[in-house]
Amino acid sequence: MPNRRNFLKTSLLGASASMLAWGGRLGAAPARRSTKAAAARVVSTWDFGIVANQAAWGILGKGGNALDAVETGVQVPESDLKNHSVGKGGYPDRDGHVTLDASIMDADGSCGAVAALEHIEHPISVARRVMERTPHVLLVGEGALQFALEQGFSKQDLLTPEAEQAWREWLKTAKYQPSINSEVRDYGTGLPGGAHNHDTIGMLAIDANGRMAGACTTSGMAWKLRGRVGDSPIIGAGLYVDGDVGAATSTGVGEEVIRNAGSFLVVELMRQGRSPQEACKEAVMRIVRKRREASKTLQVGFLAMNRDGEAGAYAIQHGFAYAVCDARKQDGLVPAQSVYSTSYS
Repeated sequence: MPNRRNFLKTSLLGASASMLAWGGRLGAAPARRSTKAAAARVVSTWDFGIVANQAAWGILGKGGNALDAVETGVQVPESDLKNHSVGKGGYPDRDGHVTLDASIMDADGSCGAVAALEHIEHPISVARRVMERTPHVLLVGEGALQFALEQGFSKQDLLTPEAEQAWREWLKTAKYQPSINSEVRDYGTGLPGGAHNHDTIGMLAIDANGRMAGACTTSGMAWKLRGRVGDSPIIGAGLYVDGDVGAATSTGVGEEVIRNAGSFLVVELMRQGRSPQEACKEAVMRIVRKRREASKTLQVGFLAMNRDGEAGAYAIQHGFAYAVCDARKQDGLVPAQSVYSTSYS
């Protein structure tokens, strides 16, 4: 089996591992890293992350490794037919094709991803095969499907009757103006920023041995242009893991996250001494400062966890929450702070 491809690890300050900081004040110089052993923990985006976390905890709680846990965890929403922005129940592009994006990353920088993948229920597992069985990081489109089938994955029709009906209703006007989860607003499952307004699941875990991993998977924007790819399969945008520092993932409008290399930025800010929440806030504020008016009509949220198991999040719009699961509590849900405090729920 080929060796895993190691993703280039970069430190903006060139700080040595002994000087990494955890939870320092915003703008403070890096402090010496804590030597305490982090307990196993898993966090993920949105309220449906609760059941995903519980599936991951089935592995972490028994002493299993973080990589297996995140893969297993995000498979839950990938199979959930009620979830219209992740996996099999996802809404299609404007041409009626359900295309899926996913990435997975280990603590040592090994990573794999797929984009614009059709006909495969669990893109996260294909992404892991890319990581472990090829010299590449990212496979897309027909090539990703060919690889999946060669690896033994089953081909199936992912366009559910409910998603097809929603698509045919959209075709009556065919208006395409990406906003805060317009498909959720238009089809009655919630309002922007509300409890049922979500897209993408990003999951971060640390196991009993202190090793971290992350996963991110989505069906992307409903009615997107054929071939559109968001941030979820882009290492450094939708997901980034550095076992010496921590991990981050994102949710919301992927184009905004890609423009700022969002998850990589969050991890590097933690490397400089920010707490997870402070790092997420700074990444969000960079988006807002660059696109002040646009930020009022879109959602981006970041979730991060450092290698001590401390988690934090921040979003542009009110309503983002993240799920937390550890030995003490398996169904925690924490509302994230946000730039705009308007309630849409």
